[in-house]
Amino acid sequence: MSLKVRITDDMKSAMKAKEADKLAAIRLLLAAIKQKEVDERIELDDAGITAVIDKMIKQRRDSISQYQAAQRQDLVDKEQAEMDVLMAYMPQQLSQAEIEALIAKAVADTGAAGMQDMGKVMGALRPQLAGRADMAQVSALIKAKLSA
Repeated sequence: MSLKVRITDDMKSAMKAKEADKLAAIRLLLAAIKQKEVDERIELDDAGITAVIDKMIKQRRDSISQYQAAQRQDLVDKEQAEMDVLMAYMPQQLSQAEIEALIAKAVADTGAAGMQDMGKVMGALRPQLAGRADMAQVSALIKAKLSA
């Protein structure tokens, strides 16, 4: 079953179960997917949908940090609930050890020697980690590895 069909089915289930918060999050996701399809005049595949979800999760993380700084726990809870719904559609996240192993392999494969080679390492890792890891965290780990 494609990801888009799964999301649509979950929306119908949320409607029937009268889960308003989940329904709102899924509708936001479907609107973002539809907007991307209209803007680019394409039909998104699972990888494209995962990219949209990843972007939305990143937006939620940024919002949560802003709301925590403003001490608005009600909005933090709302954003966290939306992020939890979105995370259900992402592939299984990799552990810290798995990410570090992939980084070490990519550094060895690309022959990266310093910070100037960070782009090569990120380019090699991006397809493997898309949707399976927070790329900001991966970037920080690569920087630490290359500067050591």
